[in-house]
Formats: sequence, structure tokens, C-alpha cells
Amino acid sequence: MKHAGETALAGLAALLAVLRTRPGLVERKLGVFYRKSQAFAHFHEDRAGMFGDLREGGQWRRLDVTTSAGQQAFLAAVDKEIEARK
Repeated sequence: MKHAGETALAGLAALLAVLRTRPGLVERKLGVFYRKSQAFAHFHEDRAGMFGDLREGGQWRRLDVTTSAGQQAFLAAVDKEIEARK
């Protein structure tokens, strides 16, 4: 599974736009978000779909973000993790 390229990330434009509004997140490279000095979220493309990796409590969790429902679940997980680490 490779990191998502620019074309694949274009399909996640709405999700990326919402992530950019989240407090404490910095997009250092297209689709790669950091929180403080640590990688926090990034995306992969695969024949099976699009996936977002989210750092939760020091471990990476992979979520399917191919569908709108998957993207909403990813955002909920992001918000939960941000709140937990305040």
C-alpha cells in the first residue's frame, strides 16, 4: 500500500479541507498532518480503496476513507484523539 499521491488526494479534498481546520494540526506536505512535532495522520491508496492512518495513543490505526461514512468516522476519530491529548 503506497502513500496517496496528488491525484488520489484530490478525491479527498473535502476531508482534507476539514482536517486543515482542526486545532493543532499542521499539514507539512499535501495530505500529511502533524501535531506538534509528531506525524499524526496521512493517507494511502490501494486497489481496495483509500485509507487514512491516524496516530492514536502512539499507535497507528488504519481506517477506510473511501466512502463518506468512512471519512466521517475518520474525522470523529481525529476529534476524539485531539480531545484526549489536550
